[in-house]
Amino acid sequence: MKIAGKVVVVTGGADGIGAALCHRFHEEGAAFIAVADRNEDRARDVARTVGGAAYALDVADRAAIEALVHEVEARHGRIDLFCSNAGVGDADPDPAWAVSAPDETWNRLWHINVMAHVYAARAVLPGMVARGGGYLLQTISAAGLLSQVGGTVYSATKHAAVGLAESIAIAHGGQGVGVSILCPQGVDTAMLRNSRQGADRPDGVLTPREVADSVIEGLEDERFLILPHPQVAGYMQRKAADYDRWLGGMRKLRARMLSRNP
Repeated sequence: MKIAGKVVVVTGGADGIGAALCHRFHEEGAAFIAVADRNEDRARDVARTVGGAAYALDVADRAAIEALVHEVEARHGRIDLFCSNAGVGDADPDPAWAVSAPDETWNRLWHINVMAHVYAARAVLPGMVARGGGYLLQTISAAGLLSQVGGTVYSATKHAAVGLAESIAIAHGGQGVGVSILCPQGVDTAMLRNSRQGADRPDGVLTPREVADSVIEGLEDERFLILPHPQVAGYMQRKAADYDRWLGGMRKLRARMLSRNP
């Protein structure tokens, strides 16, 4: 997919990866960019710089996503690319226990990290299928392909999001709908800076701009899997080749991290 001339929606567009995507899409010549975020003031700032429009949006609210899609389609005739980018991550409250997070955390992350993708797909797919064209970009995480030590709920919901994207690609790829999942490791965003694991990134921390550059390349190639950290592909191969050995390595990593962050 080439971005030039396209109508684009970006959720979580006020900051971090989402804001970087908006700027890169603008540079690539997007016809219109809807910048959607809970922080409407910051979304408005981004929208001004990219010549788009800001929308207040809680991605956990199905009706709000449907209303956003309806408004953009009514004004611009279509949505060519929907970037379901908003996400959230919480560390395990008790690092000694994988399932220490309360039900409230599970429910909140489930709705933001998984159901928001469902709501977006339900809203835009009918129009895309009818037109025989459209694209979904879902920001997930390398945690959805591997795992994240100390972030059980985050890892579990991101794994679910990968499975959802696969199902959409299988069911609708033959109808002209493209799907890509964005799965970076460490990115210099507020989520990473606020986490306990911000310094434990052996493969380095990318800037949101670097991630957005990877997205442009991935969309142009129409790759399902976009990996700003290319080494993730090797980790996936090792995991698939010997699952038990991979789990043993992850246990060692967890022990090292706990020793540094008791």
